[in-house]
Amino acid sequence: MLLLLSDFFSCSYFEALCRGKSPPVREQSGQVGLCNWAELTPELLKTLHSRVAGRLIIHVDELAQMWKALNLPTDLFNSVMNVGHFMEEIEWLKFLVLACSALGVTITKTLKIVCEVLSCNHGPPQIPFSTFQFLYTYIAEVDGEISASHVSRMLSYIEQEIIGPNGIITVNDFTQNPRVRLE
Repeated sequence: MLLLLSDFFSCSYFEALCRGKSPPVREQSGQVGLCNWAELTPELLKTLHSRVAGRLIIHVDELAQMWKALNLPTDLFNSVMNVGHFMEEIEWLKFLVLACSALGVTITKTLKIVCEVLSCNHGPPQIPFSTFQFLYTYIAEVDGEISASHVSRMLSYIEQEIIGPNGIITVNDFTQNPRVRLE
C-alpha cells in the first residue's frame, strides 16, 4: 500500500510506539499543530468503546466519525488504520488494542490499558481470558518481535496456573507475576 508522505511519519511514529521504541520526532515546519486536538487517554478510549456498544465489527466511516467527535488526532486514527491494515469493516478489538498501544508503549502496558478500557467492574480491571488471549496473540503478531512459541507458552502458563474456574484474568495476573513475561 502506498502511503502519502504525511501518513509516513504517522505510521513510523505509531509503529515505534507499538514496538516499545522511541518514536521519531517531527521537525517544526510551520504546519498547523495538533494543539486543538484532544490527547488520547484511556478514558477517551473507554468512551469510544462504550459508543461502539458491544459490536465486534464497525464500519470505518462510523468509527472515524466517533473518533472525530471525541476530537482525537486524525493522524493517529490513520496510523492505527495503516498498522492494522483495516479496510471498510474493522474488527473493533483489534483497532482498540492498537489504539491502546499508542499509550502503552510495551505489550504488557498496552494489555493493561486495554483491560482497563474493557473492564466493566469497579474493582481491579479484569476481562475474560479468551479476550486476553485474542488481544495478546494479535498485538504480539503485529509487534513481530515476539515468537509465536513464546506467546503460546505464556498463554498456556496463564491458563493452567493462574486463571480460575471463572475464566477471568486481572491486570495483576500478568503485571505482578514474575513468571509471566509477555514481551
